[in-house]
Amino acid sequence: MENKKDMRNWLDDLKLDHPLVIAGPCSAETEEQVLKIAHELKDTDVNYFRAGIWKPRTRPGNFEGVGSLGLKWLQKVQKETGMKVCTEVANAAHVKLALEHDIDMLWIGARSTVSPFIMQEIADALEGTDKPVLIKNPVNPDLSLWLGGIERIYSSGVKNIGAIHRGFSTYQKTKYRNIPEWQLAIEFQNKFPDIPLINDPSHITGKRDMIFDVSQEALDLNFDGLMIETHHDPDNAWSDAAQQVTPSTLVQIMRDLKIKKETDAEAEYVSALSNLRAQIDVVDNQIITLLGKRMEAADGIGALKKSRNVAVLQSKRWNEILGKMVLEGEQHGLSEEFVLRMFKAIHQESINHQEKIING
Repeated sequence: MENKKDMRNWLDDLKLDHPLVIAGPCSAETEEQVLKIAHELKDTDVNYFRAGIWKPRTRPGNFEGVGSLGLKWLQKVQKETGMKVCTEVANAAHVKLALEHDIDMLWIGARSTVSPFIMQEIADALEGTDKPVLIKNPVNPDLSLWLGGIERIYSSGVKNIGAIHRGFSTYQKTKYRNIPEWQLAIEFQNKFPDIPLINDPSHITGKRDMIFDVSQEALDLNFDGLMIETHHDPDNAWSDAAQQVTPSTLVQIMRDLKIKKETDAEAEYVSALSNLRAQIDVVDNQIITLLGKRMEAADGIGALKKSRNVAVLQSKRWNEILGKMVLEGEQHGLSEEFVLRMFKAIHQESINHQEKIING
C-alpha cells in the first residue's frame, strides 16, 4: 500500500472548515437515550453520530451492547436528525448487518486490530464497499500491526479509509487510561500523510476533564479530527461513564478547538513550525518520564546498597556507562561533549537519590 492523495477524498469531500468530529455515546443503551443525544448534537459541528452496539468487554458479565437492535435506532437518528451515523464492527456478521442497515461509516476496534485473522475476515466482508472505514490502533504499540490491518482493508477494495489513534494499553499506572505514544502516531503520519488520522481522547484519557488537553495536542500534531464519547447523563452511562462528556461540554470543546484551514505560504510555515514544536514537546515529555523511571531504579539501587553497606560511587561501572553512551550518541548525531555533559548530570542526580536513601 502506497500513500495516495485520493486516500483523503472522502474527508475532503465534506468540505469542512473545522476538524472532523465524531461524537455520541460509548454504548447505545435505549432508543430514547440514543435519540435524545442525537437531537442535542444536531446542528452542531458533529459530522458523524457514533454509538457502540456490540461492545467487546474484557470480562464477561458486563454490559456487552444491545446488538443489532441498535441499528434500527441509528436509522432513526438518520431519519430524524439528518446526521450520518457510525458504529463499531468486530466480525463479518457485524459488517453484513451494518451494511444492510445503511450505516454511513464503520470503525474497527483495537481488540480486533490485534488479530490478522479477524482483520482479514472483516476485510473480506467489506470488500468493495464505498463506506468510510476507520481502523483503530491495536491495544499494543505495534505500528506494523496497525498498518497491516489497514492494508488488509485497503486490499479488499475499500478506498475510503482512515485511522483512529486511541492510545495503547500498559501495565504501568499512568495518568492516562491508554498511553498516547504520540511518536508512534507521528511515525504513522510520516508514512501515510494522506490517510485521515482521527484522535480518540476519550479512550486515551479515560477521564472527561483531560479530553480538551489531549484533543488540543492532537490538533497541534495535525490530526484530521476527533472521536469524543458524549452522553446526556455521563455519570449514569452503562459503560465508560468517567470518560464521556455532555453535549453542551462537547460544543464548548469544539468551539475552543476549532481551527480554520489556511492556504497561504505564511500559514503553511506557521503550521509546519507548530507541528515540529509539538513533536518536540512530545519527546521532551517522554524524556522527563524516562528520567523519572531511571531515578526510581536509582532509588532501588540505593536501598540495596544500604542493606549491604556498599559505597554509592562505583567508578568502573560509571566509566563503562559513559563509554557506551558516547558511542550510542554518535550513531544518533549527538556530539561527545553533549553526551558527557548530559550523563554527568544524570549520574549526579542518581548519586543524590542513592545518598538520600542511604542517609535516610
